[in-house]
Amino acid sequence: MSGSPMPILQIEHLTLVQPNWTVSHKVKAFCTTRLSGRSEGVYDSFNLATHVDDDVAAVQANRQTLKETLNLPSKPFWLDQQHTTVAVAFSEELSAQKPVADAAWTQKKGQVLTVMTADCLPIILADHDASIVVAIHAGWRGLAEGVIEKTLAKLPVKPESLQAWIGPAISQRFFEVGGEVLDAFVEKRVATLDFFKQSESDSSKYFADLPNLADFILRECGVREVSFSGLCSYDQPELFYSYRRDGETGRMATLIWLD
Repeated sequence: MSGSPMPILQIEHLTLVQPNWTVSHKVKAFCTTRLSGRSEGVYDSFNLATHVDDDVAAVQANRQTLKETLNLPSKPFWLDQQHTTVAVAFSEELSAQKPVADAAWTQKKGQVLTVMTADCLPIILADHDASIVVAIHAGWRGLAEGVIEKTLAKLPVKPESLQAWIGPAISQRFFEVGGEVLDAFVEKRVATLDFFKQSESDSSKYFADLPNLADFILRECGVREVSFSGLCSYDQPELFYSYRRDGETGRMATLIWLD
């Protein structure tokens, strides 16, 4: 495991997390926070999701701020995330449809990929030659059912050529789950038992370590370099949305593209 908590980046009025990895300067990537936006109430304030009950005009204003502040080279490729294991290659046709998928990749320069999260893992990857970028949304179900493996299997490059970064997500200390979640992982990989800690107050409950589960799967698939943000969405309400903490809430976006 590499990566440690990093300072938050400020670009104009936008507060962002910049991945702490060592990819080519041709790879651009950022993760948004909840700060500096137009949304109000439980969505305060930089919510980027249109599928929650936030004011659509506020979300569109936030998206426009994102585009202008980061000088994005294209409209982000937004996915209809449903905790699937579907991974798609970017195309203009798919972009217009907003496909049901939880991972995407592109070799097209200037095309922005994005995934939205509020506790789940945003995982981005790029190869050493800066010829491809990948974005994955992974909650516990997606991880257990193989979203990482299925995405890597579709790529036109070998996993060994890729480097990964795991962004802000819920940490093990706050992610209590039932035995069915543990079983979903252990039935496929016995070694994943190491990433569950039994609750001291309820023996039927466990605390799951999603970031390290993802790291384990990535490395098992051949990805040799994995970095972590070290930031917990649940534990930092001033910076991040958290569905587990708040229920009704907004979403951060993690973006990646080739310059």
